[in-house]
Amino acid sequence: MTTLPLMPKATAVWLIEKTALSFEQIAAFCGMHPLEVQAIADGEVAQGIVGYDPVANHQLALEEIRRCEATPTARLKILATNNPVRRRSKGARYTPVAKRHDRPDGIAFLLRNYPQLSEQQIVKLLGTTKDTIAKVRNKQHWNTPNIKPRDPVTVGLCSQTDLNAAVADANARLEREGAEIPTPALDAGDLDFSAE
Repeated sequence: MTTLPLMPKATAVWLIEKTALSFEQIAAFCGMHPLEVQAIADGEVAQGIVGYDPVANHQLALEEIRRCEATPTARLKILATNNPVRRRSKGARYTPVAKRHDRPDGIAFLLRNYPQLSEQQIVKLLGTTKDTIAKVRNKQHWNTPNIKPRDPVTVGLCSQTDLNAAVADANARLEREGAEIPTPALDAGDLDFSAE
C-alpha cells in the first residue's frame, strides 16, 4: 500500500510550479491521473489552490526530487513519518456529554454478557468509574428502573475492536487461572424470530 502525501492536489500544484518532474511522476506520487496533473498545469483545474511544499513539510527530500528529475522513469518515494499517531493509553476515555446517559446501559450489558471483564477493563472501555459499575451491579444506581442493557458498541461508547480486545484479554486471564470462560447470555429480545 502506497501512502499519499498530505493534500495531494496542493502538493501537485507545488511540484508543477517548482520542479521539472513529468506529469506521470507527479501523478504517481500524488495518487492522481496524469491528465488531471496536466489540467492543473494548464490552469483548468485547481486554480485557487495554493501549492503545498512537501519538502518543507518533511514528506519528500530535495535529493529525491533531484534524482527523479534526472531520470524520467524514476518514481518519487514519500519519507517515512518519524512520529506515527499514538493512541492515548493513560486515563479514562472521554465520553461526549450527549452519550453519558447511555453509560449505565452499556455497563449493564457488559456485566450481563461479559462477566469475565474486570472492573478496570470496563472503566477503560466506557470511561466510567468503579463506583458507577458497583451501583449498576447492585441495582443502587439512581436511574435503575430505566436502565436497559444495550450494547456499548451500537450506542457509540466504545469500538468493537476495543471490546473484542478486552474480552480476549479477560478470556486469556481466565485460561491462565484455570477458570471456565462464561458464554455470553442471550435475552429473548436478542433472538430474531422474524424469519419464521
